[in-house]
Amino acid sequence: MEVQSYTAEELFDWVTQPGHDFTLLDVRNNEEFGRFKVEGPHLSKILNLPYIEFIEKEEETVDQFQVSKAESIRIVCAKEGSAKYVGEILLKNGWQDVKILEKGIKSWGNLLTPKLVASQNGYAFYQFIRPGKASCSYGLIYGDEMVVFDPSRNAQYYQDFAKKHDARIIKTFETHLQADYISGSQRLHSDTGAQIVGHQDDFKDAVFEYRGVNDQDIFRFTNEGPEIKAIHTPGHTPGSTSYLIDNKYLVTGDTVFILSIGRPDLGGKAEEWSKLLYKTLRTKIADMDDDLLILPGHYLDWSEANPDNVFVDSMGSIKAKNANIYGIAEEDEFVRFIEDNMRKQPDVYGEIRKVNAGILEVDDEEQEVMDLGKNECAASMYGQK
Repeated sequence: MEVQSYTAEELFDWVTQPGHDFTLLDVRNNEEFGRFKVEGPHLSKILNLPYIEFIEKEEETVDQFQVSKAESIRIVCAKEGSAKYVGEILLKNGWQDVKILEKGIKSWGNLLTPKLVASQNGYAFYQFIRPGKASCSYGLIYGDEMVVFDPSRNAQYYQDFAKKHDARIIKTFETHLQADYISGSQRLHSDTGAQIVGHQDDFKDAVFEYRGVNDQDIFRFTNEGPEIKAIHTPGHTPGSTSYLIDNKYLVTGDTVFILSIGRPDLGGKAEEWSKLLYKTLRTKIADMDDDLLILPGHYLDWSEANPDNVFVDSMGSIKAKNANIYGIAEEDEFVRFIEDNMRKQPDVYGEIRKVNAGILEVDDEEQEVMDLGKNECAASMYGQK
């Protein structure tokens, strides 16, 4: 019997919707598994059993695989080949429902899935969840035009999505110079001519053309549509900018998360940027309406999603969930909080920043390697859990 495959899209449905009973077997080595693995609100059974153990001691490893032979097994590996090898062994030893992830873990790492946030006043607003990075990008469509916020490097996905909705991409808004993933803005500009919008405090060294944004700048579509207002919210980076859509939805990038806030130490200036972030929280975020809906750039885990699996929450709710952060009354105390929660950033983050500024060029294969793995962008790694 030949091992069958499944797609990342199917896996997303299985781990985010109830009623799919299976064991996910990850056969990558322990280090790779520990750095980045499949997650989802309805994924209850996941095992890490490196494929090398099947190679070196097949019989003993099969005996240790304490999963009923009536159970459905879904295998994940780096590129597909190792999963196929292990799948064939399991089929040979009596397991019947065994499938492997098509194209390996990178297909999960690059997956984007759309969620409709709002459809009103002639516009449609979407959240694109990237579960492999625990990140969110956004698309706003009005008439035959679309703008994208913080696109991932899977630029073709956004183009296909726009085409499906009879729209063309005219702008990409960067909330900040990303460090944890490679942005798709340069590729979208090259492919579609879309204007890149970003704050000069982050993009001043960029070697590509972009439209510098200032606090309170207003953007609209060609035929009016919903207002997009830029709000400079420095701290995670000096140029961090949030975008207020139709005075109802705030795309916050890495400034405000549903749990925790964006860490201000990734640029190596923890004290200086912590003070920027403290001022932002106290003088800008604190004054925002509690009913304002927050759309973050990242999530810590799936407990933050609403019943429709959309990562959105009201400002009032977020302040309450993070009362120990928003309740800090003194700048020095806030700086100490950041210092107490500091941890080493992944070494690759510095290189990703250079790629996103156009300073460093790497080929697609190297970008693939650099780009995989869950983000490390929250100031308090585990939020309020």
